[in-house]
Amino acid sequence: MSKIIVVTSGKGGVGKTTTSAAISAGLAKRGHKTVVIDFDVGLRNLDMIMGCERRVVFDFINVIQGDAKLKQALIRDKRLDNLAVLPTSQTRDKDALTQEGVEAVLNELKEEFDYIICDSPAGIERGALMAMYYADEAIVVTNPEVSSVRDSDRVLGLLQSKTHRAEEEGAEPIKAQVLITRHDQARIDKGEMMTVEDVLEILAVPLLGIIPESPAVLRASNMGVPVVLDDPSAAASAYEDAVARLVGEQVEMKIGGERRPGLISRLFGRTA
Repeated sequence: MSKIIVVTSGKGGVGKTTTSAAISAGLAKRGHKTVVIDFDVGLRNLDMIMGCERRVVFDFINVIQGDAKLKQALIRDKRLDNLAVLPTSQTRDKDALTQEGVEAVLNELKEEFDYIICDSPAGIERGALMAMYYADEAIVVTNPEVSSVRDSDRVLGLLQSKTHRAEEEGAEPIKAQVLITRHDQARIDKGEMMTVEDVLEILAVPLLGIIPESPAVLRASNMGVPVVLDDPSAAASAYEDAVARLVGEQVEMKIGGERRPGLISRLFGRTA
């Protein structure tokens, strides 16, 4: 049975698209048939990070509006046979995303893929709401900064109130987990960033992973390579661990390079 996972966060610039690329590539590396969809109509950055921008002919909006078949718009990754990208339009408006159109595309994707990753735009407007509406699970990406965490808290509220599962009587709520990106222990020690404990106390959802601040992320993005497919790095390793937890594996949590299983289990009753 396929699973729809939205990668979301109210604030821009926290690493949603980088995370979408890394998570989808990490799942595909593990043998899962995976597709990642760009919901950021009008900007379209996912195809660049995935390294397939020159191969875009048709897009998500073309499929929704009936101008192209889904198979024509899907771009198969050249590095991983079981990974595909559905780019979006750079010229259309977010109003082109209709609930019926999104549902039809997702239903067709479910017939082929194990995981459908929805890369949400920033904010809480139509594109973001469409990205999360049919989700089964959510990865809420946040930096350890007050404004980012506050926006993530707002998004968690929307996941519980403005989605298909929230509206359907008797449905299980969306399973949400937080992914902390750009973690910098030196800045935390100086009081310039929030601690992991502080972030989790505010958001009160399980921790999927902690991605350290790393030049490897920017380098990989500039090269059009998901960081988990680039050279080994602390960030790549952290994303790999997050993917393992996403599929249910028990992986030790590291904070600032140190193993801290006790913290996570105390807060959420789970074995890190």
